[in-house]
Formats: sequence, structure tokens, C-alpha cells
Amino acid sequence: MDLKKIFLKDACPTSIGGQALLEGIVMRGPKKNAIAIRLPDGKIHMKVTERRKMGKWTKWPILRGVVSFVISLVDGTKDLMYSADIVEQYWDEADQQEPGKFEKWFEKTFGAKALWNFLVYVSVIISLAVSIGVFVLLPTAIIGWIDGIITSGFALNIIEGFFRLALFILYVWAIAGVKDIKTVYQYHGAEHKTIHCLEKNLELTPDNAQSFYTLHPRCGTSFLMFVMVIAILLFSCFGWPSLLWRILSRLALIPVVAGLSYELLKWAGRSDNVVVRILSMPGLWLQKITTAEPDKDQLEVAICALKAVLPDNEDPCFEGFCDLNGKEIPDESTN
Repeated sequence: MDLKKIFLKDACPTSIGGQALLEGIVMRGPKKNAIAIRLPDGKIHMKVTERRKMGKWTKWPILRGVVSFVISLVDGTKDLMYSADIVEQYWDEADQQEPGKFEKWFEKTFGAKALWNFLVYVSVIISLAVSIGVFVLLPTAIIGWIDGIITSGFALNIIEGFFRLALFILYVWAIAGVKDIKTVYQYHGAEHKTIHCLEKNLELTPDNAQSFYTLHPRCGTSFLMFVMVIAILLFSCFGWPSLLWRILSRLALIPVVAGLSYELLKWAGRSDNVVVRILSMPGLWLQKITTAEPDKDQLEVAICALKAVLPDNEDPCFEGFCDLNGKEIPDESTN
């Protein structure tokens, strides 16, 4: 790992960030969000929307991290579900599934938008429940089996933390073998390469972007690693009480862990020193699993999404087909 290719000299950090989706990517700029999906026929389907205005909570440390985490989770789920709908619509038009009875009833009674919101929030709740259950509650319950052998509460918390970290890394590594997830990881790499290219003030082309690493110091993956590390330190402060109290304390501290991790990531994004590089290393190692080398087509998708959200882009929002510059194509037959 060549850190000089990750912490780029004379780079101008941007606030623009992204997220890999199914067969595409979403870029979030200061004013707009853009979802770009590559279709089987080579066309790029784009959805550009205005970014929601943030409230006063953005000025409050810790709290802004908690709210940002929740918003990112909801928005990320929405974008992922949207990409899945587009993929299903265009990649499998001959095999569309008929909506179920409950789905038909809910849409007829409350409307299509309400159904969509319902599915999003249910997905978020299920994702949170599974994540907390597997990566927070399960480790403390399992390590509790050895608290008769090891009596140090600090040691038990450290063992629990490393077990949680190992479980998470194993999960990320295991799903990397799934074909669709591998494609998502390639788009994750395309996102990072494109952001690197922008921050070095180079022309946004696939060739220029391809020359950069797939690893980026301000990736959300680093946030997850910060969460793991801070959770170990914070949970250790409360000793090793009974299983019930451990579960309750860990649930109560999740917002604090998220808030502190956000502040650490924000600070790391503004700095470039030895301390920051050391703190960033676990996240960079994890990115070696969650990113993969993209091809030219995937870089084109990332670039057109990025161009659509640049601060100086005054083009109106739209949903439809676009060219490689992220510009709307009114008539798809001209593409």
C-alpha cells in the first residue's frame, strides 16, 4: 500500500461523496444528488434531485453525527432500492413479478409514495435490527461464556471488541464472492478513483481516473472502523456487568459511538499528519476488501454522476437518460 497514492500531495479535498449501488453509483454534492445506473444496452439512466437542506443540528458536535448517520442510512437505503428497481425494470423486463396482495392493498389504500416510504423504513429497521443483533449483542453474549475464566472486565471488553471486528471483516470478505456484490465493490472503487481525480484538479476522464488507487482516506468504510475502535474503548469504561446490563448499555451508547466516530472522521478528513494516517490505516485495509478495480464503463458512470453534482453545474434536475457528461438526453433514441 503506497500511502503517497492515497494521501495525495497538493490535493484539494471535496465535500462530494458517493455510494456504490447495484450496477451504478450515487454522488452527493453540496446542492444535488445524482444516481447513475448502467443499463444492459450501454445507456446510462440518471436521476438528479435537489439535496435536502440541513438544520441547525449540523452545528452541534456529536449530535450532528448521530443525525447524519440516520439520514445516511435512510437515504442510502432509498438509493439502493431505487437502483434495484431500475435494474429489475431494464435488466429483466420479460420476467416482471406481479405485486403481492398486501402490496396491492397498501398502494391502493395509502398511495404509491406511502408504499415506497413504508418499504424503505421497514428495510432500515430490519437492517438496523440485524446489524445490532449480529455485531453488537451476539458478541457480548458469546464472550460472556468465558467470563468465568477471565475475570478482568477490561480484558473481556477488548476480547469482545476484537471478536466483533473479526466477525464484521469475515462478513465483508464472505459477501465479496457474490457476483452482484463484486460489481458493487467495483463501483465503490470507481467512486474513489473519480473523487481522487477531481481532488487533483485533473480532467474527469476514465483514463485519468483509472490511474488512481481505489482506496480513499475519507471513505465511509473508515467510519465503520472508527465505530469498532471507539466502541471497544467506550464499552470498556463500563466494566463487565450482567448480560442484560451489557446489552442495555451497548444499545444506549450506540448513538454516542456514532457521534464520536463522525467527529473523528470529520477531523481526519481535514488533516494530513502521522496521527491521521495511523488512525486511517484500519479503514484503508478494510477498503482493500470493499473496493475492486473498475472497468472503463463503470468509471464513465461514476464520472457522469459526479459531473451532475458539481457546485457550478446549474442544469435542472431530471430523471431519464444522460450522456457521458451527465447531461439529460430528451430523446433516448439519440443516445
